[in-house]
Amino acid sequence: MAKRDYYTVLGVNRDASEEDIKKSYRKLAMKHHPDRNPDDKGAEDKFKEAKEAYEVLSDAKKRAAYDQYGHAGVDPSAGFGAGAGARGAGPEGFGGFADAFGDIFGEIFGQGQGRGGRGNGVFRGADLRYNLEISLEEAARGTEARIRIPTMEPCEPCHGTGAKPGTQAKACPTCHGRGEVRVSQGFFSIQQTCPNCHGTGKVIADPCKSCEGAGRIRKQKTLSVKIPAGVDQDDRIRLSGEGEAGVNGGPAGDLYVVVQLKPHAVFQRDGADLHCKMPISFATAALGGEIEIPTLEGHAKVKIPPETQTGQQFRLRNKGIRPVRGSVVGDLYCHAEVETPVKLTARQKELLREFEAINQQDPAAHSPKQKTFFDKLKEFFG
Repeated sequence: MAKRDYYTVLGVNRDASEEDIKKSYRKLAMKHHPDRNPDDKGAEDKFKEAKEAYEVLSDAKKRAAYDQYGHAGVDPSAGFGAGAGARGAGPEGFGGFADAFGDIFGEIFGQGQGRGGRGNGVFRGADLRYNLEISLEEAARGTEARIRIPTMEPCEPCHGTGAKPGTQAKACPTCHGRGEVRVSQGFFSIQQTCPNCHGTGKVIADPCKSCEGAGRIRKQKTLSVKIPAGVDQDDRIRLSGEGEAGVNGGPAGDLYVVVQLKPHAVFQRDGADLHCKMPISFATAALGGEIEIPTLEGHAKVKIPPETQTGQQFRLRNKGIRPVRGSVVGDLYCHAEVETPVKLTARQKELLREFEAINQQDPAAHSPKQKTFFDKLKEFFG
C-alpha cells in the first residue's frame, strides 16, 4: 500500500511552521493513541502513520530530503541516508511521541525544563507559630509584648552558602547544576528532583564547620509585637519575613502570633460581650436594693428589683469590649446568684423558722414555683 503524503497525514500545508506541525501531531496522537482506543486496529495504524510523519517533518534535515525526493528521500533502503526508519515506527517506537509531549506533561506537573522550577534550589523559609498568652484587660485595651522565638538564620561565616569560607559549592555532576534529572517512564519523559543534590543544583565538597553545610544555624530572636485593642481568642497577628530564613537566598517565612486569653477571675468573654456571676444576698434578692459590681473600666452600680431570682440577667450597655473589626462596644451581662446564708447564729435560725412558718400559711402566694412543682408531682403519681 502506497504511503500517504506526510503533510496530508498531519493536515498541514507544505510551508507549515515547526510549531504548527507539532500542534497538529499532538492533536492526532491524542485522538488515535492505542491507550485511548484499545482493540482498534484502525486507530493504531493512524497513530503510527502520524508518528512517522512527525518524525520526518520535525527534523530539518529529513524534512528537506522529503521535500526534494519524497518518501525515497527518507527511506534508508533507497540510499539517500536521511533514514526515516532510524527510530522505528513499530508499536514500541514511541520516541517521537515522548519528545512532542514532554513539554506538555512538564507543564502539567509543574516540572517543565527551563521554567524556573526547583532547579536553582531556592526555597522559601518555613512559617513559624507563637502562642502568646495575654490577660483579658490587655486584650481589651491593647498592649505590646516582647517574645523570644527559636528560628533558623543564615550562617554568618559562610554567608548562607554552606561551604567553608574561602571555598564555594560546585555544580552537581549528576544534574549538571539544574537540580533536576530527566527520567523516562514508558514513552513519557518526566523530570524529578536530583537525588544527589536534592534540588539545589550544587554539592559542597568542604562544608562550613559552623553550620555543617546547611547554610543556616538555629538562633534565638527577640521581637516586639503590638497587640491591637479588642483581639480575641485564637486571633492571628502576622509578622511578615520574621519566620525562618530561606534556603539558597530564598525569602524568609512569616511569623504568626496566635492570641491565647488567660482565664479571668470574674469575667467570661463572648465576642464583644462580657458575662459575670453576681452573687446577691437572700434579703437583697427578696427586698431589692443596689449592689456594686466590677467592670473593665472600674466599678458600676446595679439596681436589684424586689423578688429577684437566681439566673435573672442584668445588662449594662457599653461595658463590654470594642472588637478589632468593629465600632460597637459590647455589653456586660450580670447573672444573679442568690446566695444561701451559711454559719447561722441561733437568732438567725429562729427568725428563719418564723419566716418559714408564715410563708407556709399561703405557699402559693409566696413560693409560686414550689407550689407548681408539688402540684405536678401529685398529677404525675396520681
